[in-house]
This record gives sequence, structure tokens and C-alpha cells, in this order.
Amino acid sequence: MFEKRYRLNLVFNANKVYDRQVIEGIGEYLQAAQCDWDVYFEDDFRHRLDGLNHWKGDGIIADFDNPEVEALLRNTDIPTVAVGGSYHHKSDYPRLPYVATDNAALVKCAHEHLKRKGLPQFAFYGVPSTDYSRWASEREHAFIEQAGSDGFEPHVHQGLFTTAELWETAQHDLETWLQGLPKPIGIVAVTDSRARHLLQACDHLNIMVPDQVAIVGIDNENMARYLNRTALSSVEQGCKQMGYEAAKMLHRMLLGYPVEDSLVVVDPIGVEERQSSDYRALRDPYVIQAMHFIRHNACRGVKVAQVVDYIGISRTNLETRFIDEIGCSMHEQLHMTKFYRACELITSTNLPFDEIARTCGYPSVQYMYTVSRKNLGMTPGEYRVSSRLGKDA
Repeated sequence: MFEKRYRLNLVFNANKVYDRQVIEGIGEYLQAAQCDWDVYFEDDFRHRLDGLNHWKGDGIIADFDNPEVEALLRNTDIPTVAVGGSYHHKSDYPRLPYVATDNAALVKCAHEHLKRKGLPQFAFYGVPSTDYSRWASEREHAFIEQAGSDGFEPHVHQGLFTTAELWETAQHDLETWLQGLPKPIGIVAVTDSRARHLLQACDHLNIMVPDQVAIVGIDNENMARYLNRTALSSVEQGCKQMGYEAAKMLHRMLLGYPVEDSLVVVDPIGVEERQSSDYRALRDPYVIQAMHFIRHNACRGVKVAQVVDYIGISRTNLETRFIDEIGCSMHEQLHMTKFYRACELITSTNLPFDEIARTCGYPSVQYMYTVSRKNLGMTPGEYRVSSRLGKDA
């Protein structure tokens, strides 16, 4: 006997990375459960609330971080599963089956990552509090609680909403806050977007990242990862798992199983560590400056002599200080910085290997192949395949 062909409405704004990944998880469940459902989704990936009350389908999965969506669907007769952020007050959850990302766990993941780096103080960069940013307020609350319980003073800044008209004002406001923070410091940004604002402001102010300010975002958004010179560390949410659980829950509802007031809270996947949080508790100011210069210029083909010229002390003096603090020579650090950058581009992009070789400052793609075989025991192509098989396992 075949299952009924249900009609499903997805009420999301899939122009956001979070929503796209939730929808991807819904699709994975439909494939795994072999659900032959009709899925309604707006052509431009946005939901149209004005027509939602007139929709006559069998089931809905909707983004309840949007208060307008929640208000429209709170009392619907259509089987509905809500998706959104977690709350520290149980009374804030909607009275519907609900799948949540764990906001407190996201912040804890980022905060603990920065703590393990040995940073002595911590801050949080959020967004202004509105009905549309309840998830952000939850993350800010979680940071204040976690930092306070660890004995740290929680430095918090919501900043301004950024629009084309307010961009310069918002960046100036952010720069003023950054200048007033104690250094070194680790900052948890409420999203990757806000983390990119921090990176740009630090660049304008000549604040060294991660030596003076180490930054972790939330979302691990691939699309905009390389819009800043410094690659961003970020916490990856379990968005696909959220979508999968939501579709599974709705399926049970449609088959007549009781799931009223069900709540599933999904843990984050973890921190994807990149340059923005690669903090080392260095003491020597010359070595700190040298490391900053190497991070930003190794892939431009600079040599040790250019590092020495930038710092302005003798090569022997700087090399001695560098080995004492870092444990390797400046030449070795230049080499490994280029190599780590190449590895990141090999695994996280589909760029041709000759382009990666040029981007990372190698004289030829053949030379990059030699370095790859020496350090990894495999070619760049083999490394790209093996890294992706590991993620899919």
C-alpha cells in the first residue's frame, strides 16, 4: 500500500545560509524516507506571508525565528513543525513541535575555543535587540553567563544595524568599541557577518588579528569566507540535522503519531578553526609583529629579509627571538604558512591547482605538488578527495 502524496510548504528565507542548510536537511530526510511529497517553495527562495493563510496543503515546516511567521501559524489547523533558536526560558518556546539550534552551546563552543588558546579576556559582538533578533539576544545572554561563571568580565557590544546608509557610522561605532577593549582579547561574534565587520575594523585600525584580537563567528558560511584577508574561524551549526529532524517529526504527525509539544535541540557541529583565532600567547613584541607580517604576506612570496626589514632589527636578533618564542625559524614559518593556506584552499574550494599555487606564492604547480607529497604523502588531488570523503563519512 502506497503512502499518501502529501503537500508540504517550506516557510523559509533561503537567501540566508542557515535557512538553506535547514532545507537541505529536510531534503535529505525526504530522500532517506523515500517520501514522494509535493514541496511548495517560492521561486526566489523567499516566503510570501500574505498568501500563507490561504494555503491548503497537508503540512508546514517554518522558521519561527521570524515573529510574523510565528504569529500567522501559532494557531493553524495544518500540521506544523517550527524551527528556530533555543531559549533559556522554557515559556518562550512556541506551543508546537519545535526543532531548535542550541544557542547556548554555539556560544560555549566559540568561547571554549578561545579559552583554550590562552586568551586572558573575552568580548561579544551582537546585534541590536528586536523581535526579529531573539536568537541573537539568547546568544548574548549565554555569553554573559558563561564568561561571568568563568570569572571573566564580559565585554558586550550590540553595535548598529548595517545598511548602505549607516555603513560608515556603524563601522565607526565598532572601531570606537574595539579601540577601548583591553588587549589581547577573544571576541565571539553573533554571526559570521558581524565577524567580518570586526575583521574589517581591525584592518582599518591596524589591530593585529589574531595576536591582539582573536575572532570566532557563528555559521561557518562558505560563500563569504574569503571576503576578508584573514580567514575566519567559525562555529558550524547543525542546520542540516535540524531540517532532518523537523521533516521526520512532521512525517510522524502526518501518519497520525502523537508529537504535541515535542522539542528537539540540536548541538553545534564544532569550530572550523582558521587564521582569525590562531592566537599564541607570545610575549616578545618583535615576534608578534613578525608573525603578523608573515601571516599576511607569506603567500605574496616574501622572504626572511623582507620580514627583517619590516621589523627593523638585525636578522640574527630577530631570528633568535623568533626561535625562542615560536620554536622554528622564520623561513620555516613562512613555508608552513603558505602550505597551510594551500591545504585550506585545496579542501574547501574547487579552484584549479595551478591557481592555488599562484595564490599561495609557489613558483609553479609542480613545486606545490612536491611540497604536498613531502608533507602529506599524497598529491593535492588525492588530498582533496580524501578530505571530502572524511567529511561525508
